Amino acid sequence: MKKTVKALALAATTALAGMASAETMGVSDTEIKVGGAHDLSGIFAPFSVPAVSAVNAYFAKVNEAGGVHGRKLTYIVEDHGYQVPKAVQAANKLVNRDQVFAMLLNLGTPHNLAIFQLQGPKGIPNVSPLTSARQMVDPPAPWKFAGTASYYDGVKATAKYLIEEEGAKKFCLMILPTDFGKDIEEAVIDAVAETGMEMGAELSHKPDESDFTGALGKVKESGCDTVGMALGVSQQINAVATAHKLGMTDVRFLVSSAGFHTVVAKGLAAQGVMGGVYAGAGWQDLEARASEPEVAEWIADYKAATGEDFPGTGALLGASAAMTFVRALEAAGPDLTHESFIAAMESLDFTDPITGNTTTYSADDHVGGDEVFVSKVENGSWVLVESINTHGGM
Repeated sequence: MKKTVKALALAATTALAGMASAETMGVSDTEIKVGGAHDLSGIFAPFSVPAVSAVNAYFAKVNEAGGVHGRKLTYIVEDHGYQVPKAVQAANKLVNRDQVFAMLLNLGTPHNLAIFQLQGPKGIPNVSPLTSARQMVDPPAPWKFAGTASYYDGVKATAKYLIEEEGAKKFCLMILPTDFGKDIEEAVIDAVAETGMEMGAELSHKPDESDFTGALGKVKESGCDTVGMALGVSQQINAVATAHKLGMTDVRFLVSSAGFHTVVAKGLAAQGVMGGVYAGAGWQDLEARASEPEVAEWIADYKAATGEDFPGTGALLGASAAMTFVRALEAAGPDLTHESFIAAMESLDFTDPITGNTTTYSADDHVGGDEVFVSKVENGSWVLVESINTHGGM
């Protein structure tokens, strides 16, 4: 009798799964297709490339254990090279040809905003994009889920920290003229306005720009002791290193989470820059926490799967997003639909050992982590100097 009951239960579960796969795009009896539009060849490749490796490694481990409710996970990735037209082409393929169930870790602020035009009408979930722009959840939509605190919150909190704790007196800006750059610009300007201080030069840069001598000359002329930056990864290293070569060693640089990367700290050290750079991000650097048991286990798994010496920031974000995504799939149950997945995402509440933050979603809050961690570069590593709690909302 028990065997009969179990057989009936299994048949019912299989039938529900079959119904979901017949009705939900990207879901079959045996597979869940997930898309990612990434920068694998442009200025933010140091984020995307290891993030993709981390997702694939995590999904492989889940698949080896039988998948999620019997379904294997497939991550389909397209490269947009940090170009918006290519991002639209990539999304068109992922949404309309591959028919993915969800998007995971799409990189870039303007790129995600363009992709939203394809995702929105179909209600395809956008989970943990590799951008911390406020527009990832504002205006709100049921299918939008950001992973961590926004660029704006992180930079504004860090700018105020530099004013109150480090004696910053005047800020300049060096930014890309994009939605990403605008978030950093507004955060610095708002922090400065609250103190009644005066802003210095506000300089705009191209994504392929590599000579920052002239711009730094204007920073010096403005009398700025702190520069807020929204540039590509290699550009940030180049700009700070150039400042030091010009003798501007007393100038601080403030970067967003888009600059809070292992590559930046190590790259600056290689150029002889051992300090003077601060970041405000929604996660903690991995290096200082490498000995923690759960972190050490993940690092070992990542090394074994990829052959890399040490997972950097992009890998950290990729693994965290993959873990969050799988948790939601498990909570959604075998009858997987966009609606059941969204409800599952809104039920998540856990401590993320990889990012070192607390991830909590609800129907009214689609930002997973509200904490801001202020860190600074010291001798080739990021060192945590302050933790600030913010209160995000959907």
